[in-house]
Amino acid sequence: MKSIATPAGPAKPAKSAKPTKIAKGQQAGRLSRNDWLDAAFNAVVEGGFDAVRVLTLADTLGVTRGSFYWHFTDHADLLAALLLRWQEGERESSRSLEAMPPGDPQADLVRVLDYALAHAGADLENMRFELALRGRGRRDAAVANMLAEVDQLRMKLFVHKFERLTGNPKTASELAALFYLAIVGSYQAMARPTNPPQLEAYLKGLIGQYLIQDQASATAKTLSK
Repeated sequence: MKSIATPAGPAKPAKSAKPTKIAKGQQAGRLSRNDWLDAAFNAVVEGGFDAVRVLTLADTLGVTRGSFYWHFTDHADLLAALLLRWQEGERESSRSLEAMPPGDPQADLVRVLDYALAHAGADLENMRFELALRGRGRRDAAVANMLAEVDQLRMKLFVHKFERLTGNPKTASELAALFYLAIVGSYQAMARPTNPPQLEAYLKGLIGQYLIQDQASATAKTLSK
């Protein structure tokens, strides 16, 4: 959390700056590996993984196709590097959130929710990339396995936060699953081309009320008996 971007938490590792178009004939070394990865990322955001073509990327970057082979063996190598970069960014996000000093359990969950939704609302590119990636995962076992690892990292964090809130491992696991489903559904809703400006706040309010505040109140009542 596109990673599950910004919020009241650590900033998600940003992708490299958008590459600057350079004239053909200039030295291939002027383009870095990340320039090509950024161009491929943007192509996925705009048209899905089928839009990632070496010739198209070279034209976008303003270079010949030969420049590509300074950095990658072939098209498959480019895609593998692009997916690995996204995966590493998600791992770093999870590590950053896990390393945050624990505070009030309810406030911690609100902070995680803020992070997930604010990141999605502020950076539609990352959200659309992840949605495209999940579409690819339905027909690519390696991508599906990578997404499963990222989902497990996120779920581990959510379960830990809900267990601190409820004190019940089973309830925490169930609430974490619902929490994640609500966030993924919010990503889908927020990915629409036109949305009311208050959509993010509305979704945050719904999730926060029913999955965090109400659960905190229920736990407090149970403990008071």
